[in-house]
Amino acid sequence: MNKVELAKIKQKALEDHIPIIMDDTLEVIEKELKENKPKRILEIGTAVGYSAICFSEFLQNNGIIDTIEREHSRVTEALDNIKRAEVEDKINIIEGDAVEVLPTLTGEYDVVFIDASKGKYPFFLKEALRLLAPKGIIFADNVLYKGYVLSDYNKHKQRTAVRNLREFLSELQSNETLETKILEVGDGLAIAKRK
Repeated sequence: MNKVELAKIKQKALEDHIPIIMDDTLEVIEKELKENKPKRILEIGTAVGYSAICFSEFLQNNGIIDTIEREHSRVTEALDNIKRAEVEDKINIIEGDAVEVLPTLTGEYDVVFIDASKGKYPFFLKEALRLLAPKGIIFADNVLYKGYVLSDYNKHKQRTAVRNLREFLSELQSNETLETKILEVGDGLAIAKRK
């Protein structure tokens, strides 16, 4: 992997105000990936490809990341970034809406990373559980959503996202096949490991 290019990709994303994974969140996930060396990772929400490029370093040999992105301009930029970072053999971008793409996927993933539309997290969880390998891990970013999820926040603008994130966290924590932790890193990170 070309770390020089990776640093430039990160810098440009920050300048363009594109939401990319925060450093402290990335650190926690990378630690898990190092320990568990995944063969297949599914990422829901590619943006410009930054997190997928970071994760690709921890794949087993011949491992692959499938990442889903619906915005065409982001897909184009992500493809370019992945090429610049010299990891195009490890990352496969699927263009489309995750709600439509996920049900068509098969096979098992060792890791599922959810980082897309907050209002769809309960649906993403259902699909992630269907695709998750035994002993697999689900990471979900931004689950505390600026602190709104754990407060009595009820403003109209974000109400649906907040309600759905609360539902998502409640489903995660009540699922007896998972061991779940919610960390206050970044904007909240859920880590759920299949027992």
